[in-house]
Amino acid sequence: MAKRAALPAGPLGDDFSFVSPVAKYMLFFFNLLFWVISMVMVAVGVYARLLKHAEAAMACLAVDPAILLIVVGVLTFLITFCGCVGSLRENICLLQVFSVCLTVIFLLQLAAGVLGFVFSDKARGKVSEIINGAIVHYRDDLDLQNLIDFGQKEFSCCGGVSYKDWSQNMYFNCTATNPSRERCSVPFSCCLHDTNQAVINTMCGHGMQARGYLEASAFIHTNGCIDKLVNWTHSNLFLLGGIALGLALPQLVGIVLARLLINQIRDQIKLQLYNQQHRADPWS
Repeated sequence: MAKRAALPAGPLGDDFSFVSPVAKYMLFFFNLLFWVISMVMVAVGVYARLLKHAEAAMACLAVDPAILLIVVGVLTFLITFCGCVGSLRENICLLQVFSVCLTVIFLLQLAAGVLGFVFSDKARGKVSEIINGAIVHYRDDLDLQNLIDFGQKEFSCCGGVSYKDWSQNMYFNCTATNPSRERCSVPFSCCLHDTNQAVINTMCGHGMQARGYLEASAFIHTNGCIDKLVNWTHSNLFLLGGIALGLALPQLVGIVLARLLINQIRDQIKLQLYNQQHRADPWS
């Protein structure tokens, strides 16, 4: 560890400060940027939430992207608020809260990554559970519906394990008692699309669950999204590592700057007490 700055043999001028303006304002503007981003996240989440019908708003809070955006935005807002005010006012208590919160978040992310790698089978089961839950609530939440459609188009997949997983949804269920017009169908995002097709046929997945894999594969993607997601993860480890590093670096920079500023403020407090002592007792 680096040695702390030693106190001078005699009192320094009142204009001297151990607190570096570079570290202070770098930490301030660093937090100000993420503070603004957090407010935008909360605003977008609240706006998306208010657009939904009241009955749909209570249907699936656990998987609602708008709620997730609001929660992450509020937490980021509170943490960066401590960093902004703490650095600007040179408040050790707020800076310590900021530093501890960032350290905890960083360690949780690191632990999640390690546990996800070590217990990959359990992680796969959890992903499967989340996807199945999202399929059940597909028609209950417009944001969730758009997210699933985007994923199925992007990964060229359908359902969790296979396209027949869509029978878990009450609208796409294949039972004879299901009165829905979408009975035994799959969403249009499962369909094979012709690049030359100008208008998307949203009924292209009609009755596909009643067909066998070979017959259905001529019209829709029959492979599930879980295997596609796992394969994509294995093929893009460097990309995921870069994203993880991009998320971790700002946190590490914030932690280092906060700890540096805390030590400088403590040294400044010691200097002020030292100068006061020498002015009160010039013979000491």
